[in-house]
Amino acid sequence: MKTLQWIGDTSGHLRLIDQTRLPVEETYLDCHTVAQTHDAIRRLVVRGAPAIGIAAAYGVCVAVAEARREQPDLSVADARAAAHSAIDYLATSRPTAVNLFWALDRMRGIVDGSEDDSLAQRLLQEATAIHEQDRQMCAAMGQHGAPLLADCRNVLTHCNAGGLAASELGTALAVIYAAHDAGTPLHVYADETRPLLQGARLTAWELSRAGIDVTVLCDSMPACLMREGKIDAVIVGADRVAANGDAANKIGTYALAIVARHHGVPFYVVAPSSTFDMQLESGEGIPIEQRDRQEVSHPFGKQTVPDDAGVFNPAFDVTPADLITAIVTERGIIRPVNTANVLHVLANFAERADSED
Repeated sequence: MKTLQWIGDTSGHLRLIDQTRLPVEETYLDCHTVAQTHDAIRRLVVRGAPAIGIAAAYGVCVAVAEARREQPDLSVADARAAAHSAIDYLATSRPTAVNLFWALDRMRGIVDGSEDDSLAQRLLQEATAIHEQDRQMCAAMGQHGAPLLADCRNVLTHCNAGGLAASELGTALAVIYAAHDAGTPLHVYADETRPLLQGARLTAWELSRAGIDVTVLCDSMPACLMREGKIDAVIVGADRVAANGDAANKIGTYALAIVARHHGVPFYVVAPSSTFDMQLESGEGIPIEQRDRQEVSHPFGKQTVPDDAGVFNPAFDVTPADLITAIVTERGIIRPVNTANVLHVLANFAERADSED
């Protein structure tokens, strides 16, 4: 499964698996313009913090290729202007996933450091490097996290934190895949994850294709399973993690963490260092995206809410660090979750962030 891929050379384009069509149709969307890339991120054709960052990085390459098609004799200055404009535009696509801004900042550094006609090649090299780095981080998170599930048989996850949300293996699902490969006989409960059903449509699709036993639940069902002792662990991804370990993830994650704590079930978050926002002391500063009314009032084209009724549709909520048993990163496990341990495990990342201030 190729969640996203670059097709061709510097004049090529971005190809995405269209996640809005899954699980019924496995189709791909080709993005030849910056506007198409922005729309694909906004409409959740591509989604998940790492995948959004990778798509945005390639989107800057799309911008230069698009400008060169429109103006074959494009000057270096105009190419840089097109790239800068694309970076600013793509940054408006979704506000919560910090990987988007992390990747765009890396691409901005390439633009600012390029003074000759090698810009397009250097941008594509950087986007490809971001893509490959994510593959390596996903694999490392899987290996670090697998021992946490060694004694588990029934694991609950929320939303989709697999290959569809990243480059290949994903974040939380990378841990499940690694545990499965190590011989742990896992059964996964996947929350539907309303209102857009990423758990039912995407996670269940991924896991069943991988040969992992999966059962889909409505979002209101996990508490009764935990009460009956049928959940051994909860494992989720994240779209942004503050310096103290507070973690933003798909709406409904916070409620799961509360229920898990009540029933003594360990609650794990899996996120690469690129998802940490070391400039935010706590989750109170994480911007929460408010999605369109139609996603709740007309799910998948069918009206379920009266016209005169209001709709509240935040895409994410924030789970406080004190409800998180451990955070798995590509650099190791943060446990217990607090500012000191975040800084210790992500020392190099934190020092780099500080040097940029």
